[in-house]
Amino acid sequence: MAEKPPTTARSESGKAPIAAIATAAGRGGIGIIRVSGVSLIDFAAALSGKRPAARFATLSDFRAADGSTIDSGLLLYFPAPHSFTGEDVLEVHAHGGPVVMQMLLMRCLELGARLAEPGEFTRLAYLNGKLDLAQAEAVIDLIDAATCSAARSAVRSLQGEFSKEVNHLLGQLIELRTLVEATLDFPDEEVDFLEAADAFGRLERLQQHLTQVFDRAQQGRLLQGGLHVVLAGQPNVGKSSLLNCLAGDELAIVTPLPGTTRDLVRSTLQVEGIPLHVIDTAGLRETEDQIEKIGIERSWREIERADVVVLLVDARTGVGEAERAIVAKLPTHLARLTVYNKIDLTSRAAACHQEADAVAIALSAKTGEGVELLRQELLRVVGWHPAEDVFIARERHLQALTETRHHIEKAYQQLPQLELFAEELRLAQLTLSTITGEFSTDDLLGEIFGRFCIGK
Repeated sequence: MAEKPPTTARSESGKAPIAAIATAAGRGGIGIIRVSGVSLIDFAAALSGKRPAARFATLSDFRAADGSTIDSGLLLYFPAPHSFTGEDVLEVHAHGGPVVMQMLLMRCLELGARLAEPGEFTRLAYLNGKLDLAQAEAVIDLIDAATCSAARSAVRSLQGEFSKEVNHLLGQLIELRTLVEATLDFPDEEVDFLEAADAFGRLERLQQHLTQVFDRAQQGRLLQGGLHVVLAGQPNVGKSSLLNCLAGDELAIVTPLPGTTRDLVRSTLQVEGIPLHVIDTAGLRETEDQIEKIGIERSWREIERADVVVLLVDARTGVGEAERAIVAKLPTHLARLTVYNKIDLTSRAAACHQEADAVAIALSAKTGEGVELLRQELLRVVGWHPAEDVFIARERHLQALTETRHHIEKAYQQLPQLELFAEELRLAQLTLSTITGEFSTDDLLGEIFGRFCIGK
């Protein structure tokens, strides 16, 4: 006979357990409900009529309030603190139909659990010291990985490689701060003491290590977010043909008529594991056609958000006033490549060369000759270089590393005023600590975990 189910399930602090469907929406052979809370043995007994052993798959019937069977499957119990969240965790493995998953979830809510918020399981893991903030972010990066290289790098971050590097930097900073703070009580011997303790050599080595970590993180940022490439130029220079050639598919309509492309056409492809988000735009020209005008306005908005703009030019005519006018309107910070297309209609060979203000590539989108040169140059212009030790990083990580570098450089400038030197080192430590979450505001945590899916 099943035990009488509790009317509510509460933690020792009065907080209800959380529950959610942990598998993707839709039909599947197996679906998983995850529950996290304090002292969930009674909860498990009410749901299944059994008190499961720790880390042992228990075959169970999952029961409704009236004792009828909702489904049969496996019940797994992970007691605190040795679980993903650091609390007691139950996993209900049942048949993966949407209806049965909802019925089981509703039963968990009837037993006193509440529906988990997006990312709440991983947030609990962070708050309970099971993961630091960089590792927690790597969970969603692994789920969202668009390439094998991105997935491998996300695993490295999840396993703590990025955090280990950050913590090593923090250790170096703390040692240096300790030396500097110790000299402040002996004003007559400040600089001599620091020189004897190799404080300035330590600072130089710290800067070198920080540069190396930033480089690896920057590569990871490219793996995670990809590269946004906009194809721009006058009408009928072959932008759509180049998109089709890069994508290996007929995505954009190609005709000899200028102005055929009136709206953005997008494609995502991979080069050396980096996602390239390539956008074909309307030809940039003066026009009275209202529809084409809208397409041109959208093209300029997309250019503003791009990482690289590829300016296409007809190899037969070269760069003219119209192309120079486009270049003059491009954002000054934007990386640019010039592509001389249609070399199949000339005697020109595929090649890559440096012009006065940009790298130029001669190719044929029709035959594919020289297109590989473009692929490689797109990666080079944003600083990509293949490496096996890249870890996934986010924009906030790069910003924190950049700001840390700024504080260390500023510390040099404060010498010989050691109080100001020490203050810049303190600010560098605080900034670097935000990566792993040692010092993080509630607003930052809410923004990060709010991007997770429910059930993670």
